[in-house]
Amino acid sequence: MIRRREFITLLGGAAASWPLAARAQQVVRRVGVLMPRTAESTSIGTVLKFLRDALQKLGWIEDRNLRLDVRYAAGDANLFRSYAAELVSLKPDVIVTGTEPATKAVQQLTQTIPIVFIGPGDPVAAGIVKSVARPEGNATGITNGFSSIGGKRVQLLKEAVPRIARVADLYNPQAEPQVGSSNSIEEAARSLGLQAIRIPYRNAVEFEHAIEAFAAEPNGGVIVEVSALTDYPDQRLFGLMVEHQLPAIWAFGTYVAAGGLMSYGGNVGEIFSRAASLVDRTLRGAKPGDLPVEYPTKFDLIINLKAAKAIGITFPPTLRALADEVIE
Repeated sequence: MIRRREFITLLGGAAASWPLAARAQQVVRRVGVLMPRTAESTSIGTVLKFLRDALQKLGWIEDRNLRLDVRYAAGDANLFRSYAAELVSLKPDVIVTGTEPATKAVQQLTQTIPIVFIGPGDPVAAGIVKSVARPEGNATGITNGFSSIGGKRVQLLKEAVPRIARVADLYNPQAEPQVGSSNSIEEAARSLGLQAIRIPYRNAVEFEHAIEAFAAEPNGGVIVEVSALTDYPDQRLFGLMVEHQLPAIWAFGTYVAAGGLMSYGGNVGEIFSRAASLVDRTLRGAKPGDLPVEYPTKFDLIINLKAAKAIGITFPPTLRALADEVIE
């Protein structure tokens, strides 16, 4: 028979061990994140918040059962490679990549660590996955839209600024393929009687020169395919448009919230919520190669009245009524 004092001692010892056991069961999962721009970028800060919030809703909370290792490539191809190597060396459970160059940089270093990508326009054409329905390999994710979205942006820009006669399709040939989007832009421009001009740039200096050259003639508008190799701070990008009085339409609402004129693209909240769901499923044992690539289902038109005033335009009432969000 166990005496009362011995029983209390045993009970106390067991109770003391419970918190240790509970802590041992709380495994911290590690997720690497490779972002294309600088840590100071307002738009990148916003999307990271979306990702953190979406993961938290799924039960993954930093400093409790989740560790995020975030690296910012600042539009530098060399940094993509070095940070990809650094993240792979940490042996995370999943790596989240923003845009095609980040995804490819990681894929070149590991075929085993799961990758969830956010952004590549056509991951099959880019060689990231075998097919949308069954990616195979170690990567899956969510794209940033459809090729036809480029034409829709032309239509919206023309509706916002009826006087425009030319549209510049600014793209980076070193980043993800934009062939489908560019064809869509050219077709829409032709149907609206506009001249579409494809303008390549490979770095911030070429981007600025392209804007200056295009703005030398009047009645221009800009379609900005925000590239992973654009290392400009957000405010400098917007400042260029104001300086040259150029109306521009962006791919994501985060750029309009930060000061851009207007955007049309996949709802950022939905994109990151679904990306977080793919991360969650992977952390719980699913194989990326078995998870179909996803597409946005909700698209937002967002306009910024303050930015419009800065470049000397007024949005038509019809467009304001059509907008999903109006930033005062």
